[in-house]
Amino acid sequence: MNKTEIAEILARPYSQALLNGSEPARFAYDGLDGDPRVIPIGFWMAGDQLQIATVPKAAKVAALRKNPKVALTIDTGAFPPKVLLLRGTAEVELVQGVPEGYLIAGRKVMADEDQYNGWLEGVKALYDEMIVITVTLTWAKLLDFETTIPKAVEDLIAAKQATRTEQQS
Repeated sequence: MNKTEIAEILARPYSQALLNGSEPARFAYDGLDGDPRVIPIGFWMAGDQLQIATVPKAAKVAALRKNPKVALTIDTGAFPPKVLLLRGTAEVELVQGVPEGYLIAGRKVMADEDQYNGWLEGVKALYDEMIVITVTLTWAKLLDFETTIPKAVEDLIAAKQATRTEQQS
């Protein structure tokens, strides 16, 4: 999948709602022991890349340095589901202080300004440095169950329609 195709998917209204909404991403990577991990995590977009911040000694940092391939999903719990599936390659970078994007990601999930201000105070007091994980996307798919559905379901519908057509002939 090329950058233009990924950009087209990310530009769709449902994708934008998921990328800018309060739902965390589910971030999948392989741990150092080779077993898969999936964690909920806050994120933000920086141009066409997805970014996450974490503490420098987080287990995922060492794991991503060893194997940078990742997958993410951002979804709603409502029906019909809206699901943005992403794959990419992660790079890790140590930065001083708290990245602005981390603060933006935090604001997305705060109930009100008082809660955000309390969290902000704690974050700024805690972190002298952070790791920014930058995911360069290599694949994207939106499942909105209105205009797009999983390929296996598309195939099943087509097979059922073909069977009905044959039976009617």
